[in-house]
Amino acid sequence: MPIFEIEQYEICVTTYRVEASSEAEAIAKLFDGGADAVDNSHEHIEVAEDCGLPADEHQELAAELRILGVPVDEIIPSIRSVEQIE
Repeated sequence: MPIFEIEQYEICVTTYRVEASSEAEAIAKLFDGGADAVDNSHEHIEVAEDCGLPADEHQELAAELRILGVPVDEIIPSIRSVEQIE
């Protein structure tokens, strides 16, 4: 039986620490890569169902998913990629 790797969009949160003179400067430094992640602060929140593969670009996959009962409208919810590896 084949084996697949699937990338799924997820919403996560990570806490960062940065020295700055204001909240705006702290955010700007974070965006520029100048903040340090707090150890063990990465937390999964939920699956990002609003992101996904465009169904019109993956019509065959979308049709198969619908047959299997997976709701697919404009996107295949939360899936970034799927690839058969073996």
